[in-house]
Amino acid sequence: MRIPPLVIGDLKAEIPIVQGGMGVGISRSRLAGAVANCKGVGIISSVQIGFDEPDFDTNTEEANERALRKHIRKAKEISPNGIIGLNIMVAVNNYNTTAKIAVEEGIDIIISGAGLPMTLPGLVEGSKTKIAPIVSSGKAAKVICKMWDKKHNRIPDLVVVEGPEAGGHLGYSLDELKDGKLKLLQIVKDVIEAVKPFEEKHNKKIPVIAAGGIYTGEEIAECLKVGAAGVQMATRFIATEECDASLEYKMEYLKCKKEDIEIVVSPVGMPGRAIKNTFINRIKQNNEKIDKCYNCLKPCNPKDTPYCISKALINSVKGNVNDGLLFTGANGYRLDKIVKVKELIDELVSDCEKALE
Repeated sequence: MRIPPLVIGDLKAEIPIVQGGMGVGISRSRLAGAVANCKGVGIISSVQIGFDEPDFDTNTEEANERALRKHIRKAKEISPNGIIGLNIMVAVNNYNTTAKIAVEEGIDIIISGAGLPMTLPGLVEGSKTKIAPIVSSGKAAKVICKMWDKKHNRIPDLVVVEGPEAGGHLGYSLDELKDGKLKLLQIVKDVIEAVKPFEEKHNKKIPVIAAGGIYTGEEIAECLKVGAAGVQMATRFIATEECDASLEYKMEYLKCKKEDIEIVVSPVGMPGRAIKNTFINRIKQNNEKIDKCYNCLKPCNPKDTPYCISKALINSVKGNVNDGLLFTGANGYRLDKIVKVKELIDELVSDCEKALE
């Protein structure tokens, strides 16, 4: 059976794979453009996107805004007919400005998590930009749909359901992550049911995307069988030639074993998965010094935060992996080689189609 396309309003991705946004600098124009060229949805991460601009340390805000425009344009040059999106964390201080710049640059879709993106509809009003919240439950999906409907007479164009096996910032408590009772496929079903009344009211389909720990084509097929319109995959795209991170960064994933992955808590208080290293050991012992604040996250206070997440992620992407944070999905240890994006997507599609037969 042929894999079905992902239809998001007037956008159509022949391959229903959304490449997840990974910051700092892991998914920028090169990776997003390559995925879009392979008929998936390529996503740029906005967080500290200008980390390698020459004036980043002294002029952080302008460096990020300049780099954001540059990478959206570059991705569109790489894939002029592909779908290019932007991931913006609700927790960042420059949320509104980032969304407005993305709209000005003609971004196709904004995906937003690490909080509830309640203001997003107003930021894209009058544009063709699609909007998609990241949720961790049917309840969260219902709350967002209800608020967007009430305040903006609008509902999501897409909903991403991020399950408990994802990396990054997770919408679950530590206890929920440790007891293992929450299952992605059940959460996807719950979200599909939660959005139905809003689909009916607005006479519009809301595609639901499954995310978090998805690794194989067979797992994509399982998601499609329960009603998901596609999947979002992030960690698998780290081990690609086109991934924007350094080779040193990618090699840490190839060396990683299952027991090397553990739950950490970010300065915004949200748990996530990361690869154990000397940096993780230091923050456990409160031995991490903060010498500069980039003013990136709303709830973060440099006086009492355990570490600077911007510095940690920038160190990692540049290859200083022992002094950095390496977020990973639960299956990151399964990465064993670096391949081209096309090779990875061809493998996933082939295996998915076999499983769908």
